[in-house]
Parts: sequence; C-alpha cells; structure tokens
Amino acid sequence: MSLTLSHGPLSGRPAEANYRIEGPAHRLFFDDFPRRVRADYAGQTLLDTRRGKLLHETGLLPQLYVPRQDVRFDMLAATDRKTHCPFKGDACYWSVRVGERAAQDAVWAYPEPHEAAAWLRGYMAVYWHAMDAWFDEDEAVEGHLRDPYHRVDVRESRRRLRVCVQAEVVAETRRPKILSETGLPNRYYVPPADIRADLLEPSATQTICPYKGVASYRTLRVGDQRIEDAAWLYSEPLTDAGKIRDHLCFDLAAGLTIEIDGALVSSLEGDG
Repeated sequence: MSLTLSHGPLSGRPAEANYRIEGPAHRLFFDDFPRRVRADYAGQTLLDTRRGKLLHETGLLPQLYVPRQDVRFDMLAATDRKTHCPFKGDACYWSVRVGERAAQDAVWAYPEPHEAAAWLRGYMAVYWHAMDAWFDEDEAVEGHLRDPYHRVDVRESRRRLRVCVQAEVVAETRRPKILSETGLPNRYYVPPADIRADLLEPSATQTICPYKGVASYRTLRVGDQRIEDAAWLYSEPLTDAGKIRDHLCFDLAAGLTIEIDGALVSSLEGDG
C-alpha cells in the first residue's frame, strides 16, 4: 500500500523527491513475500508456499502470486473465462472444486505475459474472498495479506481534540491517541470517558483491517439528526494498534467537525 497508493513512489501521485523513476505511468513491482502463506477451502489446503511474491501495481493493493508447483491442481478445473490486462497480458482462470462446493473463477494466471511482466510466467493468484481461510505462517489473516511496506503507529498525545455536530459537542479530550498509518491521514481516537455516550447508538456495521483488526461502528444521534456509522472502534485490536482498544474514531466524511488544537482537521490533512 505504501508503494502504490496515496503518495507512494509507485503511485500515480508520488511525493516530492530529488530523483525520478523512469518508466511507464502504470508501474509493476514484483517482490518476495518473506513468510509462508497458506489458503484453505472446504477443509483442504489449496496453496502452501514459502516462495510467494507480492505484485505491487500502481493504484492497487498488493496481490499475492505463488509458483504453480505450490498450488493443488487436483482441486482446480479450468474455465472458459479470459481477461486482458494492458500491462500484464491475457489471463486464464480456474475454479476451485471440493465435493459439492465450488468457487467459480477463483484462480488466475498469465501463461504468456507481456515481455515487461515476463516474471509472472509460472505464477498463479487466488481471489482472497474466494477462500475460507488464509494463514501468514500459523496466524489467520483477514482482509488481505499485510504489506511489508505498510505500518501502523499509535502515539499518546496531550493535544486538545473536539468533535462537534453543528453547535453540539460530541467529544472533547486532551488525551487522544493519534494513529498514523501508511498512505492515510492521521486518525484521532478518543477515550470513551471523554465522549457523550448518550448520543451514540450501536450499529450492525463491521469492517476488517488487516493491520488493526475488526472494527465495530456507532451511529450518532443529535436532536433530530441521525448520522449512520459516524464512529468506529476496535475492541480487540491487533498488536500494532493495541493502544486504541475501545477508543472511538469519528469519521470526518460523516459531516462532523473535528478540531485539533483549535484548527479544523480537514484544513490540516484533507478529508478522509
């Protein structure tokens, strides 16, 4: 994510630098993934590799590719689907079949990739959502593999943070946790004691972040105004985000006003 999205060196809008990367506007970078990866489907292991590669591609999340030898071909059935990528070539597809279950067109490869991506020959990729479980070494991973170039840092702060809906103060604290995540603006997490809990309602929404964990959401009700999924929290965050446990982060895109030391967050860091 840090290489290909936001202002990464392989993104469409790289940050300022004193060098130039010569090459096409759409860039491909094929790099080793440093650990063993497994994918299970219907109680069977489809792939098990210590030779995985991550394809970093401009504007996209990294995609795992593995050698054909590390995939169980007895679980695959070739399909008629074909797709064309102007940067990589023509892809062919396989479905995964185990007993009565099937994941249609879940696996793909470029048998004859373009010369500029010739290193893809002999590798295959699998749609993440098509599998029942993925493992990085012996740890289950949800969402997608964690990019070795991506990191999360959480720092304690004494800066004054206010969250408002129009004139109503929803949260105010001098002890926010500031979470910095590669390629994203800072996020400010507020201790639950510094939030107007009477304005919050549970939401059924959940999202998964491979770097932080499973987030649950809260809806905000101020007078007659109801803002769905206005804030989220991680009750069981992953290790790197452990400090934000049970703290709430408010979504700037929900129409809230968020101030840090009296300045609008939007004016400092942009929406999002």
